[in-house]
Amino acid sequence: MSEQIPLPGRPVRGSVTGRPIMALLDLLGRRWALRIIWELRETPSPNFRDLQRRCGGISSSVLADRLRELAEAEVVGRGADGYLLTATGRDLLERLRPLEEWSVEWRNAVASAGAPPRSGTAHPGKQDRD
Repeated sequence: MSEQIPLPGRPVRGSVTGRPIMALLDLLGRRWALRIIWELRETPSPNFRDLQRRCGGISSSVLADRLRELAEAEVVGRGADGYLLTATGRDLLERLRPLEEWSVEWRNAVASAGAPPRSGTAHPGKQDRD
């Protein structure tokens, strides 16, 4: 809780001046931050427990910390029914979509190069939701 939330203009990991891209990478690189943003892309807006269930495996304390950080960064907000992406968060999600498209192409390239398919997931017992 003593760690400062990465925002442009503040010193962050990799940048003493807080260059905007470094602040963004610091924020998104925090455990579960991208998953939370990804899960908030869908409606209806989940409450805390629903979001925790969607993320699968996240502790309530980590979820609360990430939501607080993402809210201070103006990426996530609270609506009448639960958590949601702010206009800034929706804009960020749209800018991440080309990475999703690239990742599918990457998967196909790796598969066509003959890389053996992996059985299971990176975290046994936890399945990614598409």
